[in-house]
Amino acid sequence: MATARDSGSLRIGCASGFWGDSLDGTGQLVRHGAIDVLVFDWLAEITLSLLARVKAKKPEAGFVPDFVEALVPHLAAIKARGIRVVSNGGGMNPAACAAALAARARAAGIELKIATVTGDDLKPAEAEIRAARVRDMFAGTALPDKLVTANAYIGARAIAAALDAGAEVVITGRCVDSAVTLGPLVHHFGWDWQDWDRLAQGSLAGHLIECGVQGTGGIFTDWDHVPGWDDMGFPIVEVAADGSFVLTKPAGTGGHVVPLAVAEQLLYEIGDPAAYLLPDVACDFRAVRLEAAGPDRVRVSGARGRPATGLLKVSATVADGYRVIGAVTIAGREAVAKAERTGAAILARAARLAAERGLPPFAETSIEVLGSEATYGPHGSAAARASREVVLKLGARAAAADTLEVLAREIVPAATAMAQGLTGLYAGRPGVQPVFRTFSFLWPASNVPATVTLGDQVFTVGNPVPPPAPAPAEVPAVPDPAEAATTAVALIRLAVGRSGDKGNIANIGVAARKPAYLPHIRAALTPAAVKAWFAHLGVTRVERFDLPGFDALNFLLHDALGGGGVASIRIDPQGKALAQMLMDMPVPVPAGLLAGEAA
Repeated sequence: MATARDSGSLRIGCASGFWGDSLDGTGQLVRHGAIDVLVFDWLAEITLSLLARVKAKKPEAGFVPDFVEALVPHLAAIKARGIRVVSNGGGMNPAACAAALAARARAAGIELKIATVTGDDLKPAEAEIRAARVRDMFAGTALPDKLVTANAYIGARAIAAALDAGAEVVITGRCVDSAVTLGPLVHHFGWDWQDWDRLAQGSLAGHLIECGVQGTGGIFTDWDHVPGWDDMGFPIVEVAADGSFVLTKPAGTGGHVVPLAVAEQLLYEIGDPAAYLLPDVACDFRAVRLEAAGPDRVRVSGARGRPATGLLKVSATVADGYRVIGAVTIAGREAVAKAERTGAAILARAARLAAERGLPPFAETSIEVLGSEATYGPHGSAAARASREVVLKLGARAAAADTLEVLAREIVPAATAMAQGLTGLYAGRPGVQPVFRTFSFLWPASNVPATVTLGDQVFTVGNPVPPPAPAPAEVPAVPDPAEAATTAVALIRLAVGRSGDKGNIANIGVAARKPAYLPHIRAALTPAAVKAWFAHLGVTRVERFDLPGFDALNFLLHDALGGGGVASIRIDPQGKALAQMLMDMPVPVPAGLLAGEAA
C-alpha cells in the first residue's frame, strides 16, 4: 500500500476549459497563482473527430496546437519553479504534440522531461468491439456501420505513474477531464488506489476547475455580482492530504468565488450525483458541503467514493450526413412575421429545386427567429413577438452535401425577392459541413491498458478489476414544505442554475439560495412539471436527483437537443440557455418566505 509522500497542500491551477479558450490563463497562473501543478483541459466529445480529420491529412498533426502556443512563452518560468504540467492536448496524436513542444523548448534552450500517455484510441480494436455487439449507452441503438473515431475515457493511473517516473510534462489523449488533476494528487500524496473517498474528493477538485474560469464566477446566474470580466481569474484548488480543498483564484483578478457559483459548476454536466462514474472511482456528491472560507475562497468537502465499475465510457463518432446553418437580419414593422414567412419560403424553394435536380430531400429543417424568443416556445413574451429587429436562422440536414448547397445558394437571393428590410448578409453564403454524431458505449477497463512513454522508458499501466462496490449510502430526504403556498415567484428569486449537455441529453442543475427555499423549489420542479415546461423541445423523459448537502437538484432532460453537438441544427445545440429559461418558471411559496428581500 502506498504511503503519503507529502503532507503539505498542493496548489493546482487550470488554464483552459476547452479548445478555443483564452491563452492568457497560463501566464496568469504561472506569474500570480503560486501553483505547483498546471493543468489543461481541451477536449470536448466531438473534438477528437476534428483532430482525426486533420491527422489524416497531416500525420504530424492531430493534437491541439493551442496547448503548445499557450505553454511556450512561459516555459522558462515553469522550469525554474518546478511546476509540473498535465494536459489532454495530445488529442489524437500525443507523440506529435510532445515532439512539437520539445522542439520549441530546445529552441529556447530548455530541456523538458515530457511523457505521453496513450491507449485511449480504440479504433484499431473496432473488429473486437463489433464482435461484442455493443449498444449505445443512452439510446440503446446498435453500432453504426463505420466509426470515424473511438476513444476511451481513461483515468488518472497512467498520469500518476508518469509523474512518479520523473516527467515534468505529461501529455495524454482522451482521458476524463478530472484525471489531469487527480493524477498529480495521487502522485504527490501517495494516495492508495482504493482510498475511495480521497479519490472522489480529488476528482471533484478536478471537476470544479476543468472548465477554466467557469469555476470562478464565469457564466454565473448572478452575473451582475461578478467583477472583472476582462481579466477573469483562472481556478486554483488548494488540496490537503485528506482530500479536502479550497477553490480560489489568483489575487487581484476578476471573478466571484462564492458557494453558489461553485455549486453551479459542481452541478454542470453531471448525471446521477450518487453515481458520478469515473475510471478510478464512483463518486457520490450528494453530501458535498460548500462553505465560504474568506474572500474568493470556498472550502469543499464531503464527497464520498466507492469502487469503480470496471467499465470505461467510449465516445465514438460516426459520419451522419451534412448540415448547413445560415442567418440574415430582418428589420422593420412585423419583422417576426416577415422572418417566419421568409424562412418557410427559402426552405420550400430550395426543396423544390433540389427535387428537380434529383437530389435527396432534407432530413430535417429548422426555422428560428432570434429576438422573438423562439427558443422559449410557448413561454416567449408578446413583447418579443413585436420586435422590429430580428435574426432569421435557418438550418437543415441532409444525406447529400449537394442538397444543402442548393439551400446555401438560395438564402442570399431572398434579399431582393422576399421581405423588405432583409439585410445583414455579412457572412455571405453559408458553408456546408459534415455532421459527426456521437455514439457512446461501455467497454471493460481491463481491455484498455495505457502506455507511458518518457524518453527511453516505455511501460504499461493496467486497470485492475475493482472490488465489488457497495450501494450508495443513504442521505437525508428533502422535507416537504412546512407552510402552504399563497403566492408564486420566479425560480430565479429562489435559486441559481446552470445547464449543459451530454450528447442529446441536457442537464440543468439548480441550487437554492437558502436552505429554506429548497422544499418549495422541489415541490414545484417535479419531473413532470419540468418536462411540460420544455415540451416544445421534444423532451421525452426527465430525471431528478437530490443533492441535499448543498441544497441542490439536478435534472436530466432526455432527447432535448435535437441530436446534440454538431448533429443539431438548433441555435442552442448544447442546452447552454436552458437553465436561464427555467429561471422564469413560477414557484408557489408562502407569502412571508421572501419578506424583506428585493424582488
